[in-house]
Order: sequence, then C-alpha cells, then structure tokens
Amino acid sequence: MSSYFITRRPVGAFFFIVICLFSLPLANIYMNWIDRLKEIKLVRKLIYFVVGVITYPGLAMVNKLKISGTENIENLPLKNVLFVSNHQTYFAEVITFLHIFCAVKWRKRNKLGIPYYLLNPFTQVYYVAAEETMKQSWLSKFFTMGGAITVRRTWNPKANEVRRGLDPSDTRKITRALSNSWVITFPQGTTTPFAPGRKGTAHMIKLNRPIVIPVVIDGFSTAFDKKGLKFRKRGTVLTVNFKESLSLDYDAPVEEILSQVMYAIGQKKI
Repeated sequence: MSSYFITRRPVGAFFFIVICLFSLPLANIYMNWIDRLKEIKLVRKLIYFVVGVITYPGLAMVNKLKISGTENIENLPLKNVLFVSNHQTYFAEVITFLHIFCAVKWRKRNKLGIPYYLLNPFTQVYYVAAEETMKQSWLSKFFTMGGAITVRRTWNPKANEVRRGLDPSDTRKITRALSNSWVITFPQGTTTPFAPGRKGTAHMIKLNRPIVIPVVIDGFSTAFDKKGLKFRKRGTVLTVNFKESLSLDYDAPVEEILSQVMYAIGQKKI
C-alpha cells in the first residue's frame, strides 16, 4: 500500500515525507517538555493532588485497602532505593504506592486514613513504565508528568521487534533517578502472573547497588480492569505488603540476583 502511494502519487508522497520529517522534531520537543515539567516539584505536587483526590475513594472506600510493612520504609534514605513489585494493572498499583508513600511521610503506619497528606505529597519518587503504554492516551501522558521513567520494552508485539540487552539511554534515565530519588519498577514488565523477570532489573541493581524493597500486591486485577482505571468488582480486598530490604550480593551473577528478586515478590515458580 505504501509503495503504491509513493510511486503512483508523487505529490502525495512529497507531502507525506515533509509531514514525517516535521513531526520528528515536534515529537522530540514534546518529550523534552514533558521531561522538564516532571522535574518541577510544584507540577508533580499538583498532579499527585489531582490524581490522589480522584483515586482515593476507589482504593479506600469502594474497595478495601490493607497495607502492611510500612515500618520497613519509614526510615529509608531519600535516594538510591528501588522498590520491586509484582504487576497486575498498568496504573492502579503505582497510584496506590504513591498514596502510601505520601501517608508514610505524614507518619501514618499501614493505613491511609483521611487523605490530608495530599496537601503536601511525597514527590521524590519515580516509576518505570513502558514507553508505548505512556503514549497511548492523554491520560497516560498526564501520568507521565507524575514521574514516569519511560523505557522501551525488550519485546514489542505491535512492531514484531525483539531487543537484546539494556538500552543505554534507559539505563542512564534510571541511574539518574536513583541518584536522588526512590524508583518503583516491575521486573516482569507485564501483568501476566508468574511471567519471567527481566534481566534488566538485575543489571540495574548490580550497577547502582540500591536498597531493594520487595513489594507483594494482590486484588488489583480483580478490582480493576487491565489499565487499572475502571472498576471490575467492587468491595475487593486490595493488599500491599512492603517486605524488609533484600540482603544482596551485588557482585553475584544477574541470574542469581533476579532469582532472589522474583522469589521475594512471590513470582518464582517452585
């Protein structure tokens, strides 16, 4: 189809090429603009406040949120901390973590309570998300400004593309975030239960030697749709358990580190 368009309609092909060339710098400008905005604390505080107010009822009223283990994150340093978790929806878990981090900042333990913590939310946190997911809608682009570190998937079914190893630019983005903040990542990179973990997580642990906090979540895939934005079953118990930091040998092979992480988040088949 594209070859017919180019060979039989040269004028149309010319304009098509011009539009493509013009859109590339615009896309780069847009992404740079997003990256700059999400570094501004006031912008992120406003985003957290808006998202928090909208999502709080769905977590704590429509459903029942049970939190445990926040004593394990109360005294953490404000940088080089990596939270690794299993994954059930695109957005609901990250939004829940942000609620909890804000509540812990206000000295709440294992509960959200009244969400006055949104008046001055904890914003020193980023989360790793697939680039294509965060470009799907205006809402996901809005969430990007809340601290998303967008990375390319190693497997892209739409493009029928497989990548091997870490993308250096993705590595730099995560390393930069860890140097002054907390980072949330989902080693499986998919919402499919017991999917194998990605070695990129272990590589990042070896490279940056962060404190690694395993998190086990449950109930989100029952309560919400795959994106985590629409209710599927109300009254669901949502559980979030923050475990003690992992005792890791950072010089161990990546396979060993990944195995330890996957076991800690309850996603390693025995």
